[in-house]
Amino acid sequence: MQAPDDRHAFVVRPADTDDLSAIRGLLTQLGYDLEPDDVRARLAAVLDAAGHAVLVGDRAGQVIALLHLYARPALEKPPEVIVQALVVDARDRQGGAGKAMMAAAERWARDHGFRSVALTSHIKRADAHAFYAALGYHMAATSHLLRKALD
Repeated sequence: MQAPDDRHAFVVRPADTDDLSAIRGLLTQLGYDLEPDDVRARLAAVLDAAGHAVLVGDRAGQVIALLHLYARPALEKPPEVIVQALVVDARDRQGGAGKAMMAAAERWARDHGFRSVALTSHIKRADAHAFYAALGYHMAATSHLLRKALD
């Protein structure tokens, strides 16, 4: 019997600055077309922030998935882990990478003492809603995001 080919194994690992180009491409696919310097600064800020993690999914040396999550203590909600961003490269969707990334998020939450994971998903992303529902996530609330730009 032949050993499995590890060159095609999917590995979830912490992101680092060598992943900047791939992270930028994935963020663009998610709808956020950022300049390289903006991605560099934002990644550095998140990596330096306590209670945050940025993980990437790597297949055969290529980053094909991105996950940003953080611990959210709260008064009015249960303390939980929030999935801030999840994206799998469009060419690799429906191949198990998203499921593996969410499993990593849940593992991270458990390892840090949390009992739930929450996320938001744009109302227009029906495919994403179906994906999360298949993993056992349910709609717990609806809300509007309000923002004010400060001068």
